[in-house]
Amino acid sequence: MAKKLLPEELYNYCDLKIFSFKTTEELPHFDRTIGQDRALSAIDFGLSLRSKGFNIYVLGESGTGKTSTIKALIKKKAETEPVPPDWIYVYNFKDPDSPIAISLSPGKGAEFQKDMEELINSLKIEIPKVFESKEYEKQKNRILDEFRKKQKKLFSTLEEEAEAKGFTIQKSTGWFFIVPVKKTGEPMSDEEFQALDEKTKNKITQIGKELQEKLNDVVRTIKAAEKFVKKLLRKLDREAALSVLGSMIEDLKNKYSDNEKLINYLEDVKEDILNNIEDFKSSQEDSSTTPPNIPPFMKLTKQEPSFTKYTINVIVNNANLKGAPCIFETNPTYHNLFGRIEYKFSYGMAITDFTMIKAGALHRANGGYLVVNALDLLRNIFSYDALKRALRNKEVKIEDIWQQYRILTTAMLKPEPIPLNTKVILIGNPYIYYLLYNLDDDYRELFKVKADFDSVMDRNEQNILNYASFIAAKTKEEKLLPFDPTGVARIVEYGSRLAKHQEKLSTMFSEISDLLRESHYWATKDAAKVVSSRHVEKALKEKIYRHNRIEEKLREMMVEGTLIVETSGEVVGQINGLAVIELGDYSFGKPSRITATVYTGKAGVINIERETKLSGKIHEKAILILSNYLGKMYAKNKPISLSASITFEQLYGMVEGDSATCAELYALLSAISGVPIKQNIAITGSMDQNGMVQPVGGVNEKIEGFFHLCKLKNLDGTHGVIIPRRNVKNLMLSSEVVEAVKKGKFHIYAIDKVEDAVEILMGIPAGEILPDGSYPEGTLNWLVEKRLLEIKEALKEKKEEKKEEENKE
Repeated sequence: MAKKLLPEELYNYCDLKIFSFKTTEELPHFDRTIGQDRALSAIDFGLSLRSKGFNIYVLGESGTGKTSTIKALIKKKAETEPVPPDWIYVYNFKDPDSPIAISLSPGKGAEFQKDMEELINSLKIEIPKVFESKEYEKQKNRILDEFRKKQKKLFSTLEEEAEAKGFTIQKSTGWFFIVPVKKTGEPMSDEEFQALDEKTKNKITQIGKELQEKLNDVVRTIKAAEKFVKKLLRKLDREAALSVLGSMIEDLKNKYSDNEKLINYLEDVKEDILNNIEDFKSSQEDSSTTPPNIPPFMKLTKQEPSFTKYTINVIVNNANLKGAPCIFETNPTYHNLFGRIEYKFSYGMAITDFTMIKAGALHRANGGYLVVNALDLLRNIFSYDALKRALRNKEVKIEDIWQQYRILTTAMLKPEPIPLNTKVILIGNPYIYYLLYNLDDDYRELFKVKADFDSVMDRNEQNILNYASFIAAKTKEEKLLPFDPTGVARIVEYGSRLAKHQEKLSTMFSEISDLLRESHYWATKDAAKVVSSRHVEKALKEKIYRHNRIEEKLREMMVEGTLIVETSGEVVGQINGLAVIELGDYSFGKPSRITATVYTGKAGVINIERETKLSGKIHEKAILILSNYLGKMYAKNKPISLSASITFEQLYGMVEGDSATCAELYALLSAISGVPIKQNIAITGSMDQNGMVQPVGGVNEKIEGFFHLCKLKNLDGTHGVIIPRRNVKNLMLSSEVVEAVKKGKFHIYAIDKVEDAVEILMGIPAGEILPDGSYPEGTLNWLVEKRLLEIKEALKEKKEEKKEEENKE
């Protein structure tokens, strides 16, 4: 039997006795996450377990507090963990294209950068002083004087011998030659030499050859001496520079003695400086060697030496951190996550060096936590695959990802990868989680922890008090007016409406927060000092008013008859079904006229929406269930013949879902039996093949949609809606509907079986099957069975007539 619901069954009011405060201002500070014990447990597990692959995916519907919760938990946990090391990149003197990554204790990166800067600046001052000192000049001059003496001695001896034999030494194009001389002492020309007799020429040639060989030996000896002198001078320069550099480098080595990689780097720095001492010598020009009166534009500018290679590039500086880093990357592009190598343009060329290496979010989050929105990550090309690669290999590389797509490769830096130890937390909706889980094997290996945020929680006393605490915290945080108990109670009731369940509360706290702000606004407009239930109610009504323009337009069209929906009288084969229209920001119920026709034939039940390709898969399934129900009820012992059609009138879009199955069945039974259906009653409900009524979604919107239409057409106490009994727990109807039910102007019935609603809709009983398989006379089932038998007999007669005509022919 159908049950007429009482007003108290239509809405679950919040008991004000639960609250012991006058306003929420009295409540203590509250910073816990409500109703997410399962998710919080998973997050705690994932954050605490440092094994490879136990990264976290936080999933849940938008507005459940996923992001704010994970931020709060990570920050709290990170405060108790050690600060990770700094990271620097330094020049690689052995392979300049591969900068070296070095880790230092927190804050030591910037300190070492400053130490190196001071070292180079000091060397620029102190090294020139050493080379300008008298001691250095004295040692240098001693070496050069010894070389000059030896050179002079060798040349003097050879010159004396050559002069005694009538020759002299001349220098030409960097080499020395023996040239014969005349009696006057002047060099002999070729013409003069050729004019000599043959004997004299041979003698001169022979002596000249001997002297030239001796001269060549002298020159070779001097060249070797020059090399030795240069070596001595280089050694002197190194010793002179080392007298300054050695102690400075040793001081740095002692300061950073616990870092072997840094010690090796400092040793390389020392060797490079000693090999490039000229860069540190005074760059001032020697005025004695500069020609006077040279215009400035004719002077060649001297190329200044670059000391960039001694610069320290601090890419991660954790000096100011207190605990592990927590990085929330809101724009996870490839470069934002993994860093980049910047370029600068000079004379039309792009140039770079290791100082232009910039860190990404993974570098900053190393040793801590990185939070990324899953959808944003997937939207950015290369980011997701590169993140998996970094987690799998436990290292983060900085590279030009577009290099592989260029036709011509270019020379570029390849910085040393940095070891990675970070916990990655993805935040997203369930759809993306299951998509990745089912399609990506790597994802299952790398994100093993699932933190699932529920959109509802139980409506018990503790959670109601938690709601009050949340309201108190939010009002204090945003400086809103406090709420009194009636205001809190109305918010709790709205939470059940959002949850679509009398015994549940929504955890969509973004929606709750918006309602708090809007209620505060209307309370301030009312010059109130606290927010009460009437202000919350005002906020809800105003929000509906801002969004329901389309709903009102459709309702107007129904009232004026453009969209035909009857709310009075009786019609055969026609019933009012209920649907929900989702607009994204607003949903509402819309009554729909469903009609059915029956005629002689064997076509069965035809779904017009299916024939016109306007029916979804679930709706097509519902029509097949309906057909099977007819077979179960009326064709147990004998076959039935039937041609029928069912459609949603004035429907110009797709039909999907099975919530109109019961309505379609009643329209069809009415068309078969000829019993009219009352148009002042609408129905929603799904059914199975045995006629059991199943719950549907959007029951509150559907009831309210039909109620408002009936209200516009004048409620007369006969209007109502039939719903599945299993949907009673989902009822959180508007106060207007509840009040109408209290006054007897509107009725809501709950049914378990399709037979329960027959008498309400048609005014006659459905009729239970008798032992002989028939139905009681005067019941709906008896009328249906009778009509089906008539159709069968009509088909039989038609078949016999056709056979007789064929025999006559």
